[in-house]
Formats: sequence, C-alpha cells, structure tokens
Amino acid sequence: MTLHRTLPLFAAAALATASLAAAPLLALSAAAVPTAALAQTSADKAAVDRAKAQGLVGEQADGYLGVVTGSDPALAASVTAINKGRAQVYASIAAKTGVSVADAASAAGAQLVAKAPPGQYYKTAAGGWARK
Repeated sequence: MTLHRTLPLFAAAALATASLAAAPLLALSAAAVPTAALAQTSADKAAVDRAKAQGLVGEQADGYLGVVTGSDPALAASVTAINKGRAQVYASIAAKTGVSVADAASAAGAQLVAKAPPGQYYKTAAGGWARK
C-alpha cells in the first residue's frame, strides 16, 4: 500500500487506526488535504513553540494542544487559537475523507506526538502527561 506517498501521515494513520475504507482517502492528494501547520498564526506558533520547549505546553493524543502547567492568559489564548484552527483542519479532512472529525484529530495527534522532540511533553490517550 502506498498511502504515505499520497496522503499526510495523519490521514494514513486515520485509515489504519480506525479501520476505515481506503477509497475516500486514496482519492486525495497531499495538496488537497490541509495540514495542522496551516492552522497556526506565526505569533501563536512562536509562543507555543517556546512554551513547548519550556515544558508548559504539550501535544495531546486527541490532536490538540494542552497546557501542562502554568496559567498565562496570553499563552492560553495562543493554545486556544491553534486548537480552533486545528479543529477546522480536522473537520475539512473528515469531510473530504469520510472519517469522523475525532478520527482525523486522533490520527493527527498520533503524528504530532511522534514528531515531538525529546524533552517535550505529550498527553497520552490515558490522560497523563509524559515527557519524551
């Protein structure tokens, strides 16, 4: 199977993890499926990237960002803005591929957690924070 050549990893993972029919996903090219990176403003991304490096924010298994520790309102606003954008991206992927929004988000979450560099935090499906 050549899903990795035509789809972003999280779309391929949605197929594998949710046992979904391959036809709708195979019909999409990588250019037709938005990525989570498109759901971020540069200012929000910079704030969240700094917070991730400091252990304040982490990726979650559900595809969204979470606050590990702290209560900075500006940082919380950046996390919320990125999560709103991600929700729109996941909804678009779901509409184009026939998967649920939750499945698209979870598949992206698996990709984002896998890409997180050593030392950063991620929230497991069981709900606890872990450090890579």
